[in-house]
Order: sequence, then C-alpha cells, then structure tokens
Amino acid sequence: MTQFKAVVFDWAGTMIDFGSFAPMGAFVETFGKLGVEVTIADARKPMGLPKRAHIAAMLAEPHIAARWQAAQGPLPDEAAIDRVYELFVPLNEAVVTDYCALVPGAIKTIEYLRERQMKIGSTTGYTRSIMERVLPLAAEQGYAPDNLICADDLPLGRPTPIGMYKCFLDLMVYPASAVLKVDDTEPGIAEGAAAGCVTVGVTLSGNEAGLTPAELDALSPEARAALHKRIGEKLIAAGADYVIETAADLPALIEELEG
Repeated sequence: MTQFKAVVFDWAGTMIDFGSFAPMGAFVETFGKLGVEVTIADARKPMGLPKRAHIAAMLAEPHIAARWQAAQGPLPDEAAIDRVYELFVPLNEAVVTDYCALVPGAIKTIEYLRERQMKIGSTTGYTRSIMERVLPLAAEQGYAPDNLICADDLPLGRPTPIGMYKCFLDLMVYPASAVLKVDDTEPGIAEGAAAGCVTVGVTLSGNEAGLTPAELDALSPEARAALHKRIGEKLIAAGADYVIETAADLPALIEELEG
C-alpha cells in the first residue's frame, strides 16, 4: 500500500493526445464558419477549462470580440457563446478519435498504480459526448480509469473543486491530501489545489508545450530543460506542488515522496 489512495488524471495532454492537438483545429474551424479568424495560440490560451467556458474566454479576448462584432454585428454575449459551442462540439467529436493514443509510458504508470492498489480517477474539459468516443479507444490500449467526470456532468467545473469532490465520492477515497491530481493545464491544476489534493503538473506532453513526441525529441537537452522550467513555473503559480515532464514520470515522484 501507499500513503496515496488515488490518482486523478486529466485526459488530453496528460494521458492521451500528446501535445493536446484534438481541439485546436475544431476551434479554428468553428470560429471561421462564423467569419471570425482565430489562431491556434488563441485556442490554446484557455485550455483546461470546460469547453463552453473555454469559448467564453476566447470571446472575451478584445481582438476576438472585435472580430466577432465586425462579422456578426453585436459584441459577443451568452447567445454568441451558445452559438459557437453548438458548432464546436460536433466538430470536436468528429476529430477526437484521431488523437486518442496514450502518452508514451502512461500505461506503465497505470500498471504501477494498480499494483499498489490505488484508485484511478479522471476529470476532463471535454463533454460527455466527446468522451464517449474516447473511452473505448483508451480501453483498447489498456487504460480504463475507475471514474470519469466530464465538463457537462456538473453545474460547476474547473477551476472549482466540484469535479474533484465527485471523484472522492465515486472512488470512496479521503482525505483530499491522499489524492494526487495530475494535469497539464492551469485550470486543471487549480481544480486539484482547490480540493486540497497534492497537485502534479505535467510540462512536456501538454497544451502549453504543444509538441508532438518527435518534435520534443528533436530539442536539445538545454532547450528541453528550458521548456520544462518555463511551463513548470506557470503550473506552480497555478497551484502545482510538483512538476514532471510526462505521466511516465509519476511513479518516480511517488517513490520520492514516500521515501
């Protein structure tokens, strides 16, 4: 046994979809259909939030709001958020199955946790309809967590702790300090910190790095270390207690913490 009873993982950028690419094209295409040009950088900025809140954050950016007004007339409001969301979800559903490969080494981490009889939970900024497409593909690769909390399952999502509270109930684990929350985004880290968990930020497989495994491998050791440091500082500022490069590094961190 371990002093930790459970680990709650994020999905895209943490356990699947190295570099968190699936939503990017869908955001750009959705806004484009409405005559509003956005960039991949615009789409990545609020990553980790529930997708409706993500869209609201994008529309709140002054340059995007100005483009919306030029294309649509009024400044973006709640109706505008709903309009974008209704277009976005089917597009994300259509592409997400192309981005479900597990992060290298993630399955060994799962095996390590199972050997230690730890529960494995999960939360995500994806909707339930999107995750219904992801779950069977993850299971085929050997990853089937004990629970799943989606962005539209509860009235309040990230960065509030409500999703984590539901994880505690689903997994029947307590106290919060016996649960590790592992995430590559600031809202996901904030979710775990607000719930009182030990939070672990993932730097190099996630949204902020935005690299494929091959692109990451092509970096010099110095550039890789600098990227890890830069992203780690952002995640620590959001509430991360520790930072690791990818989920493959979690067993070593657990060993260190227990040692």
